[in-house]
Amino acid sequence: MALADSVPGVSGGTVAFIMGFYDSFIGSIHQLVFGKIEEKKEGLRYLGKLGLGWILGMGLAVMVLSALFQSHIYTVSSLFIGFIAGSIPLILHSESESVQEYRKGIPFLIAGIALVVGITLLNGSVGQSSMDLSQFHLLTGLKLFFIGMIAISAMFLPGISGSTLLLIFGAYIPVITAVRGLLGLHLAYLPALMFFGCGVLAGAATVVKGIRICLEKFRPQAIYGILGMMVGSFYAIMQGPTTLEVPMAAMDLSHFHWIACVIGMALVVGLEIVKEDRE
Repeated sequence: MALADSVPGVSGGTVAFIMGFYDSFIGSIHQLVFGKIEEKKEGLRYLGKLGLGWILGMGLAVMVLSALFQSHIYTVSSLFIGFIAGSIPLILHSESESVQEYRKGIPFLIAGIALVVGITLLNGSVGQSSMDLSQFHLLTGLKLFFIGMIAISAMFLPGISGSTLLLIFGAYIPVITAVRGLLGLHLAYLPALMFFGCGVLAGAATVVKGIRICLEKFRPQAIYGILGMMVGSFYAIMQGPTTLEVPMAAMDLSHFHWIACVIGMALVVGLEIVKEDRE
């Protein structure tokens, strides 16, 4: 999830949905925030294990993969396109009961596609900010708090990339730079990242309730909306190279890496086989 969240155009929520633990993920956050004592403990145990992996993955992305994204963005983008393309048929199969109610779902499918494509187009029309998070000001902290709230809300939704929203707000490069600096023990970045982290926690607490209600009471509409956001993410991934610190051309067939795409699809199928064997 963290590796996906670190790539503009890709959502960690997509990975959770593809691998079949999205409901458990959202349910555990709901237990932690709104549940009774025993439910809070149960949710905390689940999220603790997931969170440890997320932290390690994000650390790896910040320290190692950020350079890879810059130098091999088309290969990485092709890999994620294969990842998502291979997952859609699996989701259609696993959620066949909800998919059959297409009359309820088609408008939400279209809305999901439009939402992701619209966010991506907005990203291309907004210039990036040059915030220096090592120079902390209260106004910057409050701005980071609200950016964190919005970005984490997107990360919970398959197909919407929190990194893309950070780019729209001009905070992607500053936050990545601040995290890298803090890992290098440059404590001047700590106050800004604390405000950003508090916003992330506040956003998680507020959005998870709505997602859980949609999955429980309006599942066909929710599944179609998620599928729409995943389809829309193809466009977001293709535009990903234009959002780099040194912008590159949007991905087209001449930049597309078929082998990486096939590897992505094979990874999804392999993960599905492992999941079914465990079940």
